[in-house]
Amino acid sequence: MNKVYPDARAALEGLLFDGMTIAAGGFGLCGIPELLIAAIRDAGTKDLTVASNNAGVDGFGLGILLETRQIRKMMSSYVGENAEFMRQYLSGELELEFNPQGTLAERMRAGGAGIPAFYTPTGVGTIVAEGKEHKEFDGRTYILERAIVADLAIVKAWRADPTGNLQFRKTARNFNVPAATCGKVCVAEVEEIVPVGTLDPDCIHLPGIYVHRLIQGQHEKRIEQRTTRPRPTPSEGTGPGTAS
Repeated sequence: MNKVYPDARAALEGLLFDGMTIAAGGFGLCGIPELLIAAIRDAGTKDLTVASNNAGVDGFGLGILLETRQIRKMMSSYVGENAEFMRQYLSGELELEFNPQGTLAERMRAGGAGIPAFYTPTGVGTIVAEGKEHKEFDGRTYILERAIVADLAIVKAWRADPTGNLQFRKTARNFNVPAATCGKVCVAEVEEIVPVGTLDPDCIHLPGIYVHRLIQGQHEKRIEQRTTRPRPTPSEGTGPGTAS
């Protein structure tokens, strides 16, 4: 079965429909499937429910789907860097299901593992627990959280082979692995596709059995918050720990 497609549009063909649920990998702008997100925008698919740690920033990442009003509901743990996300939520235009970050990751992982629900102490006594089943184990109260099973998972990796085995670079692994596993279909975009046998089996982060379609592309990889240190003046010298 050929998993490699020429571009994002082709890889999503036949998978998109209005009202679907999408699990998207990434954290902030790190490791986001930017090419697939742009293709979903161009396809015009609407009334989407998107499970993702956040919604990118204004004008990039999932933020472009908010601007076009294609997202009806976000299942997220962070709103912070996206003013349009915040505006739509506060005005009642966008439904938001807040999740503690670890709970969101575990809901995706559980969905991929075939576990329909799990108990967690996180959120007990807060608005997160409202309307959920409570149960006590060993004297501690837990709430029941449902797993996430998405119609489609979109993820971004560093390298892949043609069978879909994926490698991620450092923190870009983040939500990509649990998001990939919880999708009924997973489409991955990568920076490089290498021949079968190139990847060390012990260094594969996501086995190809979870990946159904694959594209290679050029990525912008924006920096969400650029933080730098000022260059030292000549009088400060260039000793250990300083820039030269």
